[in-house]
Amino acid sequence: MAEGGLAYGSYRGLFQPEWAGPLAKALVLLLVGYGLYQNWHLKSLYLVLFGLFLNTLVIFANGGHMPVSLETLKKAGIEGWEELLRTRADAVHTLLDESTRLPFLGDVIALPPLRKAVSPGDLFILAGIAGVVVEGTLRAGGRRLPSRQAALRVLAFLLLVFLLLALRS
Repeated sequence: MAEGGLAYGSYRGLFQPEWAGPLAKALVLLLVGYGLYQNWHLKSLYLVLFGLFLNTLVIFANGGHMPVSLETLKKAGIEGWEELLRTRADAVHTLLDESTRLPFLGDVIALPPLRKAVSPGDLFILAGIAGVVVEGTLRAGGRRLPSRQAALRVLAFLLLVFLLLALRS
């Protein structure tokens, strides 16, 4: 929410993108870090932590902004962001070019059905979150569920996630 608010404020000219993006990333990392600390017993969160590490690495290597490939945006069906990215008016992203450090860790993976461009770190984060859902489902109420019941719960959760993603686009 902080990241989105600062990004919107930058777009509207309320904040300077040079400091709003890095500040938003730092706030998000602090909040997520606290959540990870409180739930360290969930092993799937290690995937989330690794994904955050990859994203943090590329963001801070590129001045506090996530590099995004223009070609990837086009493949994902997202148009109209080129000028905003070229002028660095987006507080969160920057256009991937020849000066980009660690370009392979930026938003270089197109997901056309969702109209999204994501990074390898985002995929690790998503896998970790799915793993947390599975872990939580298998440990419902502090007791082990029978395999069939656990599998049905996991399937129901995954269907709900896909439904929410489909409604979002």
